[in-house]
Amino acid sequence: MYTIARNMSDTKEINKSKFIGYLIKINSTDDVKNILDKMKDEYKDATHICYAYICDGKEKAFDDGEPSGTAGIPILDILRKNELDHILAIVVRYFGGIKLGAGGLLRAYANSINDLVKSSEIKELVDGYKIRFEIPYDKISYVDQKVINILYKEFDLNVIYEAIVDETLLEDIKNIAIKLEILYKIKTAF
Repeated sequence: MYTIARNMSDTKEINKSKFIGYLIKINSTDDVKNILDKMKDEYKDATHICYAYICDGKEKAFDDGEPSGTAGIPILDILRKNELDHILAIVVRYFGGIKLGAGGLLRAYANSINDLVKSSEIKELVDGYKIRFEIPYDKISYVDQKVINILYKEFDLNVIYEAIVDETLLEDIKNIAIKLEILYKIKTAF
């Protein structure tokens, strides 16, 4: 399975309707509600906010008032076809006054997300861990060179890090850490 390297968005106009597409990385299905709440606040005047997601074998498609199967399912099909996981795809629509018909809606929603996927950097998903660890000062340069996803760094009696690492790097850090705590396991891309 794959995911995107970074969140993406793009806007298209089709027969006077405006379609704003988003591809957003998610860690769990819990992220979906928070993101959708923000979208609903930002796009209060939108006609429809349709979406689909796939995360750890769970998937959902939502048409938000569009004719059944013309928005959420086409979006979900694009995610499936590209073997994407840990991903939320949203298309915000502002109706422009011209009805597109079922086929036109299906193409508009699918193309909004398909074009974003094509322009995204795609990365393979691997098992990763969010960890917190302490190392002696003489190991800083090793950690800073090896660990790509450093989330937090504090200089105290020792150096305290929070980071996301893969399994191989986890083993290396175990060998040099004074303290190590695995906060949780995640799917991630490096």
